[in-house]
Amino acid sequence: MTLTAFEVAAREVSFDRVPLRAARGMSWRAALWSVLSVRWATVALALFLAGAGAQLTGAQTAVWWMLYLGCYLAGGWGPAWAGAQALRNKALDVDLLMIVAAIGAVAIGQIFDGALLIVIFATSGALDEVATKHTADSVKSLMNLAPDEAVLVDGAGDERVVPADQLAVGDRVVVRPGERMPADGVVLSGTSEVDQCSITGESMPVVKVTGDEVFAGTVNGSGVLRLVVTRDPSHSVAARIVALVSEASATKAQAQLLVEKIEQRYSMGVVAATVALIAIPLMLGSAVQPALLRAMTFMIVASPCAVVLATMPPLLSVIANAGRHGILVKSAVVVERLADTSIVALDKTGTLTCGMPRLTAVEALRPELIDVSRLLELAAAAEQFSEHPLGRAIVREARRGGVAIPAADDFRAVPGRGVRATVGPDFVEVCSPHGFGGMLPGEVTGLIDAGATAAIVVVNGLAVGVLGLTDEIRCDAVDSVAALTELTSGPPVLLTGDNPGAARLVARDTGIVDVRAGLLPEQKVAAVRELQAGGHRVLVVGDGVNDAPAMATASVSMAMGAGSDLTLQTADAVTVSDELHTIPTIIGLARQARRVVIANLALAGSFITVLVLWDLFGQLPLPLGVAGHEGSTLLVALNGMRLLSNRTWRSAAAR
Repeated sequence: MTLTAFEVAAREVSFDRVPLRAARGMSWRAALWSVLSVRWATVALALFLAGAGAQLTGAQTAVWWMLYLGCYLAGGWGPAWAGAQALRNKALDVDLLMIVAAIGAVAIGQIFDGALLIVIFATSGALDEVATKHTADSVKSLMNLAPDEAVLVDGAGDERVVPADQLAVGDRVVVRPGERMPADGVVLSGTSEVDQCSITGESMPVVKVTGDEVFAGTVNGSGVLRLVVTRDPSHSVAARIVALVSEASATKAQAQLLVEKIEQRYSMGVVAATVALIAIPLMLGSAVQPALLRAMTFMIVASPCAVVLATMPPLLSVIANAGRHGILVKSAVVVERLADTSIVALDKTGTLTCGMPRLTAVEALRPELIDVSRLLELAAAAEQFSEHPLGRAIVREARRGGVAIPAADDFRAVPGRGVRATVGPDFVEVCSPHGFGGMLPGEVTGLIDAGATAAIVVVNGLAVGVLGLTDEIRCDAVDSVAALTELTSGPPVLLTGDNPGAARLVARDTGIVDVRAGLLPEQKVAAVRELQAGGHRVLVVGDGVNDAPAMATASVSMAMGAGSDLTLQTADAVTVSDELHTIPTIIGLARQARRVVIANLALAGSFITVLVLWDLFGQLPLPLGVAGHEGSTLLVALNGMRLLSNRTWRSAAAR
């Protein structure tokens, strides 16, 4: 039953970007199998099962002994090497203790128990390595944001292509439609809409005109921009994201499970006691065989197998259960951190919202000339050929409302202004507030103050209507925020790079009070550190590249499944189903696991204490010692595996 728990965890959990790898032709099984320790652990498990089968079916002793010894070699060389390296650094860990205990089991003829210890440690070590294998790759992937080349304009106005990393402050570059900004800079001339979601998290493209700042890696829209470089490429916002993620990831990698924090002293104590049990009786004239038998019995009953299984099956069961319900948790350490969460920091775009604009307001400025229905009809007609997300949202809402969209001619998209087209006898323009030539109607400023993106509909030169678009809030956002408020000691915090108006609108509708808007990635990191300095253990939930540094800095992090590659790699957990309500559920499940771990540790500690005292001060028969040791191991494993059930998931979701 114990091995089944590990097998389930290995089958159910992908610690890599499962959906992404599958989409690229590499299954999660192939990704898992690519890790060397996973292959060795699988071989060790297969040899152990074959040996147990041969032993139970009455095969010759030499056969199942050879199979068990093969298990020792396949699964034991890794922990033995790790233990030897630790010993070279004057440290003693459980890996080496398990190898010594396994060898001791062979010495007294209990090779089955030794092989079981080897399989358990080989499997848990493999899962841990898979969990951390791709951290460096995730950081490197961010560098793909910025282009490799830039179009440099010299003093004579001539253009030439140069490597982007060779740009210097003061260089002038030209960025054409659809290209990425090669460096941080300021617009010298031109007007365009720039998608800077990767840096600031804003859901809508931002109009950039002369004097505005742009960031490396953001995507230019339909206009041509001429820029002057203001930062060396190595110090751009994108480069600072890389540095922040690397630094924070290295710090978090030092974390350990609770049981690992005491392994050094425990291991030294067991080794010292074993040596004493051999040396002292021999010094007093005892025979070698009884002294060795007592010492090996002690090492087996004192080995932390039950303690390890007191911790791992509950945590791995949570990982497996979460995997079945659309959440990938990358390691057992993450489960412990989730259980400790005291406050949750949420991104806005793509996390609390769907990341897709929706038309939410249609107001006629001159209802005596054009009513609301006709206004939407004309706006959709003008926008039907637009590739801009706002234009697509207008057309989508018109079709959803059953509006018949008339044909349009002479369509033209004007960078920074909007679109224009001829619809029947009318010349229709859908303008942004930046591109509107006259005084802005009061309805426009009202929509902007409320956090919406406004568009003005102009027919034959006369402003006749205003459209308001907002990022649609997820259907489960309100309930999820309420659940997180009940679960944690501090109410959720909204951290976003979007404008304050849009942030306040989402916060108001979801019940969040603490709103911090207009944040660049490093400012999000500072906000997380401020919360941590206040004594909080912070869970950061996000989906964009701009969230990655804050996620790496936080105590624990979770990515929405539609997020960027870097976000999915940096996050400690991923909600593949892209559902916000799974976040309070996994926190509740992690806390159940912590309660089970505490109960298991008490049970395992009681068994070990009784068996050790019996062996030290009495005559503990070896078979009884092995039975007690394996019995406690089985009990704590079964108790931990309760968390695999769907009932447990439903119980956590209901809280």
